Amino acid sequence: MKYVRMAQPVLAATAAALLFVVACAPPEKEDSGEQTQSGVKAAEATSAQDFGGMEGLVEAAKKEGELNVIALPPDWANYGAIIKAFSDKYGIKVNSAQPDASSQDEINAANQQKGKSSAPDVFDLGQAVALGNTAMFAPYKVATFDDIPAAFKDPEGTWVNDYGGFMSIGFDSSKVPPVTNVNDLLKPEFSGKVALNGDPTQAGAAFSGVVMVALSQGGSIDDIAPGVEFFRKLKEAGNFLPVDPTPATIESGQTPVVIDWNYLNAAESAKLPTWQTFVPPDHAVAGYYYQAINADAPHPAAARLWQEFLFSDEGQNLYAAGGVRPVRADNMVADGTIDKAAAAKLPVIDGPVAVPNPEQTEKATKYLAENWAQAVG
Repeated sequence: MKYVRMAQPVLAATAAALLFVVACAPPEKEDSGEQTQSGVKAAEATSAQDFGGMEGLVEAAKKEGELNVIALPPDWANYGAIIKAFSDKYGIKVNSAQPDASSQDEINAANQQKGKSSAPDVFDLGQAVALGNTAMFAPYKVATFDDIPAAFKDPEGTWVNDYGGFMSIGFDSSKVPPVTNVNDLLKPEFSGKVALNGDPTQAGAAFSGVVMVALSQGGSIDDIAPGVEFFRKLKEAGNFLPVDPTPATIESGQTPVVIDWNYLNAAESAKLPTWQTFVPPDHAVAGYYYQAINADAPHPAAARLWQEFLFSDEGQNLYAAGGVRPVRADNMVADGTIDKAAAAKLPVIDGPVAVPNPEQTEKATKYLAENWAQAVG
């Protein structure tokens, strides 16, 4: 089996496989300043060693008893199974809020609920939102930190990429003709049927969707204007569907065509046999999500234990089972700890794979902020 080693966030030469509404105000959070074995507060711990090792971290996390996560749909990257496995293993209750929220919604919730027991403990964010809010993150290095390539982490552990995928077009073959290229979406047969997963100014999936389309229209990571122009044409043709797709909208037929990550589209095939996933081989766009701890986490020890779990072999294999490429995949293949059955199902792309770097993402984000609403509004 082959993997794309996305060693640098640039255009790769050749690649093989992938890679509240609240009725009343929540209570103020309890003081989370309990000292660890090393004498630092749990909220300031930068590794498990500050707790005296994993046993001390587990003990501190169990004492807190809860973990608040946000924007983690059960069908997204196998998070339903990941949350259950973590809770079962450590006996910690996981409170999952706003599962269909965007990356920006996560940051908004943390700001709005700062100082309350309901604030998010951890984040799972698209690149643009993550890099724009690093001041909100607490640096922490998991035990497997050295296994993670330098391109996929902040040197101090302020953020770490956790899993990646390819941008794709999912479609219900019983409702639309087969999709063989991006331009098919402009055809009359797709009238009122094409949805994008989110607002690209706020959601990582939608952002990468616009990048993929831009490449198909002669643009590049450095010039996404052709992608925005394509969506303007899509709307003008009456084909763009301004609905945020979810498993429910797909299964009901409300969103027959969805531009989204391959692992999310592929997951729908198990429930809807006519649902197919197409990754444009000549315009492949890949991306990783960013994992971080809220510096104001109400459950700081549990937040750190969650990171340890996600980047352990167990957590990384659970990601792989969800159709995403775990960030430690290369090391796990070398060590023989990868789930071979899950890894064998990851998509294979023979050709160039585009991966926006932080500077390109910042430039594209600025362009979208200035032009997206006008194009599709």
